[in-house]
Amino acid sequence: MAQVSTVAVIGAGTMGRGIAQVAALGGYRTILEDLLPNALRKAESEIRIHLDKAVELGKVAAADAGAAFARLEYAGSVEEAAREADLVIEAVPEEMESKIEIFTLLDKICRPGTIFASNTSSFSITEMASVTYRAKKCVGMHFFNPVHKMKLLEVVRALETDDETIATVTQVGRNMGKEVVVIKESPGFITSRVNAMIGNEAFLMLQEGVASAGDIDKALKLGLNHPMGPFEMVDLVGLDTRLHILEYLHRTLGEKYRPAPLLVQYVKAGRLGRKAGRGVFEYPEGEA
Repeated sequence: MAQVSTVAVIGAGTMGRGIAQVAALGGYRTILEDLLPNALRKAESEIRIHLDKAVELGKVAAADAGAAFARLEYAGSVEEAAREADLVIEAVPEEMESKIEIFTLLDKICRPGTIFASNTSSFSITEMASVTYRAKKCVGMHFFNPVHKMKLLEVVRALETDDETIATVTQVGRNMGKEVVVIKESPGFITSRVNAMIGNEAFLMLQEGVASAGDIDKALKLGLNHPMGPFEMVDLVGLDTRLHILEYLHRTLGEKYRPAPLLVQYVKAGRLGRKAGRGVFEYPEGEA
């Protein structure tokens, strides 16, 4: 198993800053990168808020939270963030072109032994690895939102990922406080494949007028014991992200994953979820 002491996280959006937080809490020197200075400032502020809240609730000792915050560093370029990293976790938006571009760049600037991981929720790690000279060191690490609360980590083995890489990222995930499942690459992995189907069916029911969005959510929470309804979930994840996933699953797995027309319409209207202030539900300013 390879030794990991420094983790670089590429992208300081919701997922990236969450991954950086749990990496720092896991004892790793953590470098969070984003091209936008405002994104890094927001990430630093939100990580501080989450750590303070964890201390207040008794989930993290004050000394551990302070040590984690001290392990965090910030970078304005991929080169600056990844040059010294043992593990680089890509956490940019769910667009294959962007992910391939980052893997191509990383392969030029990182040491030969550096592991590349993607936080993709559905895309092919094998395809990303194909643009590098280290396919054995490429792997999926699919975290869940909100990262600091959700316990699961899907570790995804691509076609050529070696056993050492799987063992290393599995241990890193456990050090981050995650329960790890290791799966063979398949479109949508486990959770995204099932969840996309549930969410798409919910949109079809809403489109058909079977019930209101609130009642569909209530039915799945109270009748199936889901912690969140499908519309609460898609508003949190982002309707555009869910649409990208469904379009990919539709191309790779067939007709049953065709996106509901209402979902497509909402995305075209800019109703992208909490981040836009409006998705299936509306969010007053300050609640998004």
